[in-house]
Amino acid sequence: MFEKILIEIFFSLGLFINAALFIPQVIRLLRTKNSQGLSLITFAGFNLIQLFTFLHGYLHRDYLLAAGNLLSLISCGCVTFLILFYRKLR
Repeated sequence: MFEKILIEIFFSLGLFINAALFIPQVIRLLRTKNSQGLSLITFAGFNLIQLFTFLHGYLHRDYLLAAGNLLSLISCGCVTFLILFYRKLR
């Protein structure tokens, strides 16, 4: 029982950390207003993976998985949007 709770805690932390890892890219993009060196294909691919994982979690009523991937989708989506936005300005 204790092991299951411990795994759930670390799983939750991992999902939150995964979403938080995109925030430095958002900050960098907002500060420099330059998306050079960032791969649009990579971030768009991340978005697709996160979307399908969110849907999988939702359909299987794994709301922890769904919520964590929704947070990642939002933070990674911001990076993807900013890449597109700053490339359009050039």
